[in-house]
Amino acid sequence: MTNKPQNPPNQVTLSQWGLIFVEGADAASFLQNQLSNSVLGLSHTFSPQVAQSHESTRLVGYCSPKGRLLASAWLALFPNDENGEDRFALFISKDIAASTAKRLSMFVLRSKVKVIDASSEWNVSAYYGSDLGLADLKLASNQIGLRLPDVLYKDQIHARVLIAQQNDSLAENLSNDSIQWNYLEVISAIPRIVLATQEQFVPQMINFESVAGVDFKKGCYPGQEIVARSQYRGVIKRRLQLAHTTKTALGSQSIAAGTELFHSNDPTQPAGMVVLSSPSAQDPDRIGLQLECKLEALANGEIHLGSIEGPVLKIDLLPYPLIEI
Repeated sequence: MTNKPQNPPNQVTLSQWGLIFVEGADAASFLQNQLSNSVLGLSHTFSPQVAQSHESTRLVGYCSPKGRLLASAWLALFPNDENGEDRFALFISKDIAASTAKRLSMFVLRSKVKVIDASSEWNVSAYYGSDLGLADLKLASNQIGLRLPDVLYKDQIHARVLIAQQNDSLAENLSNDSIQWNYLEVISAIPRIVLATQEQFVPQMINFESVAGVDFKKGCYPGQEIVARSQYRGVIKRRLQLAHTTKTALGSQSIAAGTELFHSNDPTQPAGMVVLSSPSAQDPDRIGLQLECKLEALANGEIHLGSIEGPVLKIDLLPYPLIEI
């Protein structure tokens, strides 16, 4: 990193994140036909700049033909230094990077496109801190990065930047304590698909359209008809919610993505599942969760984690308005 800001942000390694490159002369048109968001017209980001704003970075989904999310990713366009061709980077959950790259490769056919799972050659880390500390962030020549939406937490704006660095060397003193980053990701209410939640959600079930992850004007992609039908016929009866519990209430029970939820009025049928969760670094007893759950479960009664005997979850406010369906 060069030109350190006066208030340097925190930097942590993110072992749960991976990286896919899609590059070549036809990369833009190829991804346009595969992803839920438009990639055409995306601005190039040149080193040492960080991709930021909707003009340079997008949240994207990759759906099955049934409209269920196989993956989600943060995408930006970084030209390939070797030949100057388009090179799209997708920051994605590491546990689904290889399978997603393999599936995308199946549809390349005669297009001039290469899909590369670079998760073993590039390390993903993150900067987070005050906006002042990240405003003038410059990257090293072997790094690429994109800025995620800011998060308001305890009356402070927290800026966030995902970084990928080539080769296996990161700074020796880089922290691997990502609890605060993970908690900020949870309370952003922007979902991330992991292996345990693949093919569980139509995008609107986890508010993907409300966080600018779907472009309904872009044309066809796998599952597009089902996603559009869900939007315009108002058939979504499940949504992503924020919630919390405490380590004290949790006891020895663990929380993992995909853990089922149960409602007190219908204890035999799952009412939803955990999308992401993380303890809070500033409040050690608090655990934040992203939940996908039935809307009717919010009207009355209690939502329990894991089983009807599990701890009761307290629902929190979302940080953004939902697009009405």
